[in-house]
Amino acid sequence: MERWARYRRNLGDHGEELAVVFLRRAGMRVIARNWRVPAGEIDIVARDGPVLVVAEVKTRTGLRYGHPVEAITPDKRRRLRLLGHAWAVRHRVPPYPLRVDGVCVLLSGGRVFVSHERGLA
Repeated sequence: MERWARYRRNLGDHGEELAVVFLRRAGMRVIARNWRVPAGEIDIVARDGPVLVVAEVKTRTGLRYGHPVEAITPDKRRRLRLLGHAWAVRHRVPPYPLRVDGVCVLLSGGRVFVSHERGLA
């Protein structure tokens, strides 16, 4: 694997770990991670009370290209909603209510900043 690709993979994995800790501390129950099908991937599936949450994690080391939540486009939000429904059907759980969230992790100057954007779609 190319050095840059390995760096990005490690950065993303680290961001997902931080996102899971953040969501758990916020009282959510993480029930799946990195669920992949040909149509796409869900980073985190969680429960927030009765709500099924599909969370996209975006990790950045700076704001040069904007806030991480800006990378979660309307098309990505629609795809996540469809993937969340597919996950629920596959795992035989009620798919509604379903919410798409973004968890943004910013690693800068040795500090970690996490923001949780609820209900993107």
